Amino acid sequence: MTPSRRELLTAFLGLASANAACRKPVRGQVPGALVDAVAARGHLLRGAPPARVAPGSAVLDVLIVGGGVAGLSAGWRLRAAGVTDFALLELDSELGGTARSGRNDVSAYPWGAHYLPAPREDVGPVPRLLREMGLITSVDASGVPQFAEQSLVAEPEERLHYRGSWYEGLYLRAGASVEDLAQLRRFETAMNGFARARDAKGRKAFEVPIARGSDDAEWTALDRLSMAQWLEQQRFTSARLRWLVEYACRDDFGASAADTSAWAGIWYFAARQDGSELDDEGDARRGRGQGYLTWPAGNGELVRQLASAVGVERQRPGLLVHGLQRDGDRWVAHALDVGGSPLALAARQVVLACPRFVAARVVDQWRSAPPAFVREFHYSPWAVANLTLTEAPVSRGFPLAWDNVFYDSKSLGYVVATHQRARASSVGPTVLTWYYPLTGSDAPKERTRLLDTTYPEWEAVVMGDLLPAHPNLATAAARLEVMRWGHGMVRPRPGFVWGGARQQAQASLHDSLHFAHSDLGGLALFEEANFFGVAAAERVLAGLGRGGESWL
Repeated sequence: MTPSRRELLTAFLGLASANAACRKPVRGQVPGALVDAVAARGHLLRGAPPARVAPGSAVLDVLIVGGGVAGLSAGWRLRAAGVTDFALLELDSELGGTARSGRNDVSAYPWGAHYLPAPREDVGPVPRLLREMGLITSVDASGVPQFAEQSLVAEPEERLHYRGSWYEGLYLRAGASVEDLAQLRRFETAMNGFARARDAKGRKAFEVPIARGSDDAEWTALDRLSMAQWLEQQRFTSARLRWLVEYACRDDFGASAADTSAWAGIWYFAARQDGSELDDEGDARRGRGQGYLTWPAGNGELVRQLASAVGVERQRPGLLVHGLQRDGDRWVAHALDVGGSPLALAARQVVLACPRFVAARVVDQWRSAPPAFVREFHYSPWAVANLTLTEAPVSRGFPLAWDNVFYDSKSLGYVVATHQRARASSVGPTVLTWYYPLTGSDAPKERTRLLDTTYPEWEAVVMGDLLPAHPNLATAAARLEVMRWGHGMVRPRPGFVWGGARQQAQASLHDSLHFAHSDLGGLALFEEANFFGVAAAERVLAGLGRGGESWL
């Protein structure tokens, strides 16, 4: 049976949001569409292998399979080392994966990741990339980079909608009790302690990327607990604090606190600060680093820089790679083009920059018996919607911010694409990018729910979430587009980050097939994808006899 509007909104947004939405009159459906197009082609990997052809006589130095951030980062590193004989193959028609972006007459906008925390140190590949983009303007005496003002998130940064009004920040201070605030302060103190913690080698207990941090048992033991269990152990009972932590887990990991490793939950609050930035008025959501870098296109701006370095002549979008076969001293990649015609490319070295569940179906020697570690990788499905408005949203209370979150909703709220254009976001047409993680414990069931939900149903959910806070959206909404990410991000479930599976998954095959993806870090972050892409490229360089100084 088709659910009623109230049932649909309750299932997706929760009872409080559904009640608020159902008190508003129903407007006509906003024109729009589901715009993801690759799920059906990708699902061809589930069936019998398609027909294959023999490769030509040409053998490339390198093939990169996967055009997300990891694959692009590998190509970026290779080009910097002078390697030009390579091709980057991507299933989608556009590069970037979940960091890709779109554009219309109003603005560019993200289709996934929309910001990059400003690095605290001028070390590693991410600062190198930002320097290439002209975004690091100087480095102070302590080694902390300073960033171009136009790339740092403009104020106001964050706000929270609660019972009809907007409030500054992401901790609900309005109406908070003395006990609520005491628990917040105790939680902040605990996170500061984790941020300051160092092991015997001087490594931070929680660092970005993970590979630079500590692997000592004192800290990794936290991975065996869920974040919800850790809160219970520490007697954090405040509903407002628990909401904040739950929001953090849904925001960065697409999972509930009960399904998130305590190590990962603590990492969220501790890794990006040094333990000294939070004060009594601090926002416990992310800590206080140097700020957050963002652009109208979100991390699509970083994708463009990486793609430019790779070179358009090396990019081969629209190719489904369905097999990687070892053939003597080379690898053969078997693929289908957009018309379904088979082709094959050979290379001496390969970077397979895709999630583990895809790698298990692509690498020939794994097809019949995937490695045991593959079963430990789980992925959260997401929906991302871009709503184009003819005028800025009208609201009550704290003014429109970059990040706008609903306290009573299961969504993550929205970011404003035109926020960085001074007053443009508050006075003119704009695009709101709305995020929704499907956080149920049964991820395959959630994926089915994601893909079975029709455009009219997604339109009802998105508008049902937004209209109670913005009454003018009934007339200002011009177009809505929805992207469905069936495997949007790896889930750092309890026991996963330090349980051995992701460490085993990093090992190369035959010293010539190297793996790269954010899931190898256990956290779906730009920094992890970039790190593993560069690391794979450096293994390639060593295999080609062109090793040099490491970027890592």
